[in-house]
Amino acid sequence: MESRSRPVGVVIATRNRVHGLCGTLERLRALPERPPVVVVDNASTDGSPDLVKERFPEVRVIKLKQNLGAAARNAGVEALDTPFVAFCDDDSWWAPGILDAAAETFETSPKLGLLAGKVLVGNDERVDPTCDLMAKSPLGQPPGVPGPLILGFIACGAIVRREAFLQAGGFDSHFGIGGEEDHLALSMAALGWDLAYVEELVAYHHPSPIRDKDARLQIITRNRLWTTWLLRSGREVTRATLEAFALAFTSPRARRGVVQAVRGLPWVVRQRRKLPVAVEAMARTLSEAET
Repeated sequence: MESRSRPVGVVIATRNRVHGLCGTLERLRALPERPPVVVVDNASTDGSPDLVKERFPEVRVIKLKQNLGAAARNAGVEALDTPFVAFCDDDSWWAPGILDAAAETFETSPKLGLLAGKVLVGNDERVDPTCDLMAKSPLGQPPGVPGPLILGFIACGAIVRREAFLQAGGFDSHFGIGGEEDHLALSMAALGWDLAYVEELVAYHHPSPIRDKDARLQIITRNRLWTTWLLRSGREVTRATLEAFALAFTSPRARRGVVQAVRGLPWVVRQRRKLPVAVEAMARTLSEAET
């Protein structure tokens, strides 16, 4: 059982990146907060679980029998008993003091379901472009919210209220990894939770060289379509579909993503539920600002 005296736990989902994972765990071990950490292994074949248990006995390791992608994080959140949970990737970590600061922010904002921090990328610590967009969110900052309202986030730079995360169902296993955040963000907002960007909360991300960027485009194309088809209005479904099909004519990977999305239509039809009117209006404001 994890200690209740520490308000923020950390969950890392990983697969076959043992060396980067160990580097992240070393950095988390050095944090003054000493957060409880759960590593959820997506059926790695590189010995990750055993090495973590050997080198980091204080870390809880959950070994999955299959690769659940981002949904592996759900098992980590369920295993913790801390009221708030920060996510790391196996190539990212939080700056010292940030987890305690996030806990204080949550405790003063009872409707706050998720905090998105500023993600600094690589050795030159450039701000992730998504963070620039969140900082300029046209949704504004209502009273009682610690930063601009958002309807999306970067998973490795996010801290959630455990109650809100579980109520929204966590990450859906259909999405894998790549653009999985938007579906969860909209689902949380639909339940009445606020999501905010606070740039003072800093995370570092040194992207692993072991990644297939072309495959990521395929997954993101599919997941954007699924998120829109599952939750958005008919007008947005039409717009997103036309945009994806146009991209498919110029990009083979995007085309494969569209094909995968279409194959998932039976599941989408069964699961489709429209957002509340107020949340759909917020999502439309963001869509119009990006065009």
